[in-house]
Amino acid sequence: MEHPDTYQGKRVVVLGLAKSGVSVAKTFHERGALVTVNDKKERHKCPEASELEALGICVVCGHHPDDLLDAGVQLVVKNPGIPYTAPPVRQALELGIEVVTEVEVAYHLSTAPIIGITGSNGKTTTTTWVGNMLEAAGLRPIVAGNIGTPLCQAAAEASADNVLVAELSSFQLKGTFAFRPRVASLLNMSETHLDYHGTMEDYVQSKARLFRNMANGDVAVLHADDATCRALAPEIGARIWWVSSTQRVECGVYVEPPYPAGAGEGKEEERQLVYADEAGRLHPIIGVREIGVPGRYNVDNALAAVAISIAAGAEPAALAEPLRSFRGVEHRLEYVGEVNGASYYNNSKATNTKATLMALEAFEAPVVLIAGGLDRGLDFLELVPVLKERAAAVVTMGETRKSLAAIAAKAGLTNVAVVDNVDNASEAVSEAVRLAAGYAKPGDVVLLSPACASWDMFPSYEERGRMFKAAVHSL
Repeated sequence: MEHPDTYQGKRVVVLGLAKSGVSVAKTFHERGALVTVNDKKERHKCPEASELEALGICVVCGHHPDDLLDAGVQLVVKNPGIPYTAPPVRQALELGIEVVTEVEVAYHLSTAPIIGITGSNGKTTTTTWVGNMLEAAGLRPIVAGNIGTPLCQAAAEASADNVLVAELSSFQLKGTFAFRPRVASLLNMSETHLDYHGTMEDYVQSKARLFRNMANGDVAVLHADDATCRALAPEIGARIWWVSSTQRVECGVYVEPPYPAGAGEGKEEERQLVYADEAGRLHPIIGVREIGVPGRYNVDNALAAVAISIAAGAEPAALAEPLRSFRGVEHRLEYVGEVNGASYYNNSKATNTKATLMALEAFEAPVVLIAGGLDRGLDFLELVPVLKERAAAVVTMGETRKSLAAIAAKAGLTNVAVVDNVDNASEAVSEAVRLAAGYAKPGDVVLLSPACASWDMFPSYEERGRMFKAAVHSL
């Protein structure tokens, strides 16, 4: 696509409302484009429609009209969650109409440099952390993208003195072409979202679009312990800074002394984060014990956040305090409270098995796990060794409740309970929390970490997490 200013008098179709669709529609309308917004949800489920109609923007809800698209449409901007198999997207591609996501539009609008952060797990935590670090360093960050504020809106509001810190999903990146961040990071890759992408190859290549336009003046931050990151590195034109918790790196950020590969926590009092600059000088950042959020995987998030922040211009000495003071993000290993000596944590954002594995490994205390959700046909077998080692009990709910109960039994657990209520989400969560509390002993951890998406019973993982917190406070 071209800059949005060039679409004056031209037809632009926006597929999907929500925050990003509204932002994109306003962007093109303000520049004189002839905008039509289409959402297949019924009109009463599209509260954003009235705001756009008041501006004179055409909004069509409830279906995809046959005449929505023709050769006269110049551009389609689709909500990232709409699959490429959806009829209007297929039709647009067949007509040769360019289809992009909001991220591509934001790139053309932004006068501020953009930091792009993606990965299967840890995106929101790392993005939020980078925002905190850049704020502490006086660099005026604006945190946006998949994390809340639409990137298009943030780009329009930013000046050259700001830095846009963007959490980016594979859905968003798949619809980019010219997009070029000045600092970009792929945190990790695991098998997820295949119902959208179809194949792991398409998922990886969608993530890799983050780097496709980067040049030698840019910096790509990659995790040396991730096989996909290592495989993509030779194709990236930017300078590469590596991060690792298990090995020293020539340029980037690592743990010293490194953790043994495959090992869990231990000897944190001896370990620290170290930045190795491009001249080979070493800069100690902070002791691992001082990091404000628990878990080995949060050490990995901290490594990436430090590297990204320094690449964006932060002084290494400015980063210790935001590393200490950070307490995590809602629904991501969020501490809820203590009841009868057991600690309760909300990790509702764990929508795949890898995220749940990392959460289980974050605690040394025995864990009573609450898991289950949308059934995507996964076998969950990789949970067995960690459940055997870390779990005291498992409570399952949602579509995958029986599958996960069988996995718990395979791990040798005898304290396993199944919540069969799938009709009332709030009651099901409350029952799961009560059952978990019955298993928990003083010193144990009760952890909601579903390993599944939420859409079987809940409108979002956020609502699932809020219900969990309410149930804990009601014990």
